[in-house]
Amino acid sequence: MLNRENIESLLNKGGNVIGSDGEKIGSIGQLYADDDTGEPTWVTVKTGLFGTSQSFVPVEGAYTQGDDLVVPYTKDHVKDAPRVDVDGHLTPEEEDQLYTYYERGARTFSEARDEVDLQGDADLNAGTPSAGTDGYASGAVSGGTVGHDTSGPTTDDAMTRSEERLNVGTERETAGRARLRKYVTTENVTTTVPVQREEVRLEREPITDANRGAALDGPDISEEEHEVILHEERPVVEKETVPVERVRLDKDVVQDDVTINEEVRKEHIEADGVDRNPRR
Repeated sequence: MLNRENIESLLNKGGNVIGSDGEKIGSIGQLYADDDTGEPTWVTVKTGLFGTSQSFVPVEGAYTQGDDLVVPYTKDHVKDAPRVDVDGHLTPEEEDQLYTYYERGARTFSEARDEVDLQGDADLNAGTPSAGTDGYASGAVSGGTVGHDTSGPTTDDAMTRSEERLNVGTERETAGRARLRKYVTTENVTTTVPVQREEVRLEREPITDANRGAALDGPDISEEEHEVILHEERPVVEKETVPVERVRLDKDVVQDDVTINEEVRKEHIEADGVDRNPRR
């Protein structure tokens, strides 16, 4: 059987309410207990967008499953329950309306109250949240915090503001390859080389006393031939291979500046309803 401690534990853990069909209905909102016995009678479920709505569900017939509370009703049935303001107290009429909806009208709240009145007890207000059982409005459950969280279970009295920071570094990767390649081309070279050749020149000299003896040496009349060999130079070409230069690859490190443009997210916290100029 569920007791107050069970549900308080689920409140502190931020548990959810699960329907009988296994579907999540919403997160646990508040616990309502009987003023006389202190036992839980109702629990609210946060539904709607961002948990803005809360629906009442009877605790009777519910059981815990891990950090969740399983109720014997479907999600649609709970969401269609009569809307009752979560203001810390249920009137007898509101509780009768809820009991009727959940088919528990055999023994209404009014009957239970009459029975208690006959016994001389105080009024039965099962709709008042017990101290320390409101997971969002009571400081006892949340460890003495000021205020309560509206977006989830109360943790403490402070918000943590976070922001993204851009951490930029470098990594080494292959950018390309460089290699030396030697190949052969052919080109025409034109140059001028001086060459010499011999040409025959006919010379005539008169007979003088100096050459008369040579002129009369031989027969008086005869046929003769005289031959002179002529020479000339011609270009001679030969090729030789000679080293011209040595070429190698080396590396230099060049530093550039690269501009990085990225978006980072920051959380901002604003205070609503805070008197910035309090009176003293």
